[in-house]
Amino acid sequence: MSERLKDKNIIITGASGGIGAEIARLCAQRGANLSLLARNIGKLQLLKEELEQRHSVSIYVYQLDVSQTERVHEVFTRIKEDMGEIHILVNNAGFGIFREAHEVTIDEIKGMFNVNVVGLMACTGMVLQEMRTRRYGHIINIASQAGKIATPKSSVYSATKHAVLGYTNSLRMELADSNVLVTAVNPGPIATNFFEIADEKGTYVKNVQKFMLQPEYVAGKVVDAMLTPTREINLPGWMNMGSVVYALFPRLFERIGKRAFDKK
Repeated sequence: MSERLKDKNIIITGASGGIGAEIARLCAQRGANLSLLARNIGKLQLLKEELEQRHSVSIYVYQLDVSQTERVHEVFTRIKEDMGEIHILVNNAGFGIFREAHEVTIDEIKGMFNVNVVGLMACTGMVLQEMRTRRYGHIINIASQAGKIATPKSSVYSATKHAVLGYTNSLRMELADSNVLVTAVNPGPIATNFFEIADEKGTYVKNVQKFMLQPEYVAGKVVDAMLTPTREINLPGWMNMGSVVYALFPRLFERIGKRAFDKK
């Protein structure tokens, strides 16, 4: 097993379940110290107990809704006091609601942008300058294939993930001379509780269940890429090929793909 993460300090947002929790498990297994952030402090406490029983690492947990930017500043200040310098930030917190554009409320639109985009930027801003000064660090943003392929019934969610990819790509270029790494992770649908909110009726999950990625698999790809110059992680590969075709032949792709997209 690689020693690359041993004694490194890692922050993971949205760590109470899904790929966030699986990333935490793998990082702890590889000897990293962790600050785990999520709204559900109870689940974080259970994860902390699990990891400390299995591994000789330091685990800190903090209750945080990343959309509350004042709290982001407060919590990240405490993290730095508790851990010291931060080597890796994984921006994993996010949610989606799959409905047609006219059915999504303004509050839901603001909620998705505040968590998926503004919260991610706020968390990044709290570690960015120190990483630049130190000329060492890695920012990993969990985006989505929805940030590359817009589909019906996910207009707002897709817009947030397009924003995350735009921010990530710009950030990577800004940091190119600072030796700070920036990676975008673009998974397709993952078998997590994400869809309890995103897909209230369960029709999308039913239609794509056989294609769903397992959170352990996605987490493994993310952790393997930590502290390596990996530009993007695109999962699954065949879905990413769809985004390439989409970029080259958007009209054809939308016409042919509409039937599949409408299964959502």
